[in-house]
Amino acid sequence: MGKSKILLINADHTGLVKLTDNLAADADPSWAPDGRYISFTSDRSGNQDVYSVGADGLGLTRLTNDSAADFGASWAR
Repeated sequence: MGKSKILLINADHTGLVKLTDNLAADADPSWAPDGRYISFTSDRSGNQDVYSVGADGLGLTRLTNDSAADFGASWAR
């Protein structure tokens, strides 16, 4: 995977927020049901793991940490 970012923008093209901005490949974003968080896959640890970040770009949290490639996370209600 190459470098990629996860961005958030309003439908009217205002309010751009860089949710991720690093040398990692961040992909497959998924909104939490309450709209407060986004989960995504990243290779920033050297392996594909699942992370979450607040919709404001704050509070990055690593959700998985194992040797297998983790991807395709979804949220439960």
